[in-house]
Amino acid sequence: MSAFWSFWVIGLTLTNLVLLFWLLMANRRRAVTGDETGETKTTGHVYDGIEEYDNPLPKWWFGLFLATFIFTAGYLVVFPGLGLWKGVFGWTAVNQLQSEQSKAQAKYDETFGVFAKTPIAELAHNPEAMKMGNRLFVNNCTVCHGGDGGGNTGFPNLTDKDWLYGGSPERIEETITKGRKAMMPAWGPILGETNVTNVVEFVLKRAGREHDEAKAALGEQIFATNCAACHGADGKGNQQMGTPNLTDDVWLYGGEPAVIRQTVRGGRNGVMPAHEETLKPERIHLLAAYVYSLSQDEAAK
Repeated sequence: MSAFWSFWVIGLTLTNLVLLFWLLMANRRRAVTGDETGETKTTGHVYDGIEEYDNPLPKWWFGLFLATFIFTAGYLVVFPGLGLWKGVFGWTAVNQLQSEQSKAQAKYDETFGVFAKTPIAELAHNPEAMKMGNRLFVNNCTVCHGGDGGGNTGFPNLTDKDWLYGGSPERIEETITKGRKAMMPAWGPILGETNVTNVVEFVLKRAGREHDEAKAALGEQIFATNCAACHGADGKGNQQMGTPNLTDDVWLYGGEPAVIRQTVRGGRNGVMPAHEETLKPERIHLLAAYVYSLSQDEAAK
C-alpha cells in the first residue's frame, strides 16, 4: 500500500469515528415535554398503534456505546487498522497462521510422529496404529473404496492380492502420495466393431472363460499388435504401467463380455487423486500401513 492510500484509509477511519461520536453525544438530551399539556412529545413514528417517544438513551445503553469507542481506540493502537500502521504487537494474519500451524504440527508429531519411523509392514501389526489408520481411511478413502476397502465398479478392491501398481508397502505409500492416472485408449474407432469382438474373445480365452474359439483365433493377432505393448504378450499386465492382468478373474469395471467390449471400444480413464497436498507424510505413512493390512492374510498378521 502506498503512503497516499495509507493516509486515505486513516482519514476515512478517523473521520467516521469522530462523526459517530458526535452523533452519539448530540442525541444525549433530556426528554422533550409539551409547553401546555406537560406530556412527552413523540418522534412522530407510529407503527401498529405504538408511538415512539423522543427520549434519550438509558445510561447503561449510552455507556455501552462509549465502551465500543474505547475498545476501538485500543484496537487501532494494538492491531493494524490504520493504513500502514502495524500495531504495537506487530500482529499479522500470516504470523497467526504460522503460529497455529506450528502448534498443530507439534501436536501431530506427538500423535502421528511416533509411528513415522516404523516400517509399514510392522505398523500393520500395531493395534493402536491401525485404529488411527482406520480413521484416516474412513475420512479419505471410503467414498471410493468402500468402508471395508472392497472397492466398487471402477474403484479397486484393496482387500485382495490383485494390485494394478503393486501391493508392496512402498508402492502403496507412493500411490497414496502421488496418486495414479490410468488411461486405456478407445480402440473402437481404430479396430472397428468386428475386431473389438474378436480381441475380447481372445481375452476371454486367456482368462480361461467361455469364448468363441474361431473369433478368439482371429483376435490373437489383433491382441499381439495392439494390446501386448501394455498388457504383455502373456496378458498378465505390467504394474509399472498400471495395466491390469487379463488372465485372472479380477475385473475393475466388470468381467461380462459386453462390459469388456465396452472397455475396449470406448476406453477407460481411472484417476486416483494425490494426497500429498492434503495429508502430512506421517498420516500417509499410517494410512498406507492400514491399506497394506487389508490385503494381508490373518495368518500372516
